[in-house]
Amino acid sequence: MKKTKVAIIGSGNIGTDLMIKIMRNSDGLEMGAMVGIDANSDGLARAARMGVATTHEGVEGLAQMPVFEEIDIIFDATSAKAHMHNEVFLRGKKEGLKFIDLTPAAIGPYCVPVVNLEQHLHEGNVNMVTCGGQATIPMVAAVSRVAKVHYAEIVASISSKSAGPGTRANIDEFTETTTKAIEVVGGASKGKAVIILNPAEPPLLMRDTVYVLSEKADQAQVEASIEEMAAAVQSYVPGYRLKQKVQFDEIPDDQPINIPGHGHFSGLKTSVFLEVEGAAHYLPAYAGNLDIMTSAALGTAERIAKSLVN
Repeated sequence: MKKTKVAIIGSGNIGTDLMIKIMRNSDGLEMGAMVGIDANSDGLARAARMGVATTHEGVEGLAQMPVFEEIDIIFDATSAKAHMHNEVFLRGKKEGLKFIDLTPAAIGPYCVPVVNLEQHLHEGNVNMVTCGGQATIPMVAAVSRVAKVHYAEIVASISSKSAGPGTRANIDEFTETTTKAIEVVGGASKGKAVIILNPAEPPLLMRDTVYVLSEKADQAQVEASIEEMAAAVQSYVPGYRLKQKVQFDEIPDDQPINIPGHGHFSGLKTSVFLEVEGAAHYLPAYAGNLDIMTSAALGTAERIAKSLVN
């Protein structure tokens, strides 16, 4: 089977881990180029050692590479601001490119593979939301398919060591993008996202807490939906798991809770506690936040590549 050639823009932690996943695990994708702006970056050096064509001259350098004409899918693992420039520039150089955006730029629709990938296969640009979004939105969606979700709040706690300069530069975009995607993809009427950078030593695995307030529903049905969704995420992120049993609290009509800015609600509160351990292909196992992004992006690209062939 002919493989689809891809390029990765961004030779930092995420881009390098993604490259290694593609080269080790992908049946349908082939590395065409690794693109960076730092000639001395470890990612570019590693790519060169692995036989991948490289440039340290950004997207301008990519457009001049002979392999550019063969590339169909481009992953962007830079920053939200840079992605806006990169897409416009490269589309001016070649038609029909598919972009998988690992920044919070959100030019294209949000994509969480287990929830809505099939709806967006023919989009020119899909956005992978954020690490917190990839981990938690499936849980919100799992509740949403059983009962109407009034409000969902997620707290993503990641090791400080796994938050590189790109993540730190995009904290505001992280919260805004994740919040919107909780609503658009997860199905919540209102959403909220919080990220915590934990400086603990030794570094802790990624932990995510998801609070969902929905209409009253059968707790067994909700729990079964969550467990089924967790298993679906595990199919491409093996280190994704429920840390403990799903917890429920019933909020009676005569004792509603007040969510500032949103009003008073009663119904069923569902609490989900997650842990994400990375596959340690390039990044340490504690960097599950980066691993879930690269794994989701890889799964998305492989499905899009199949759609290009069919």
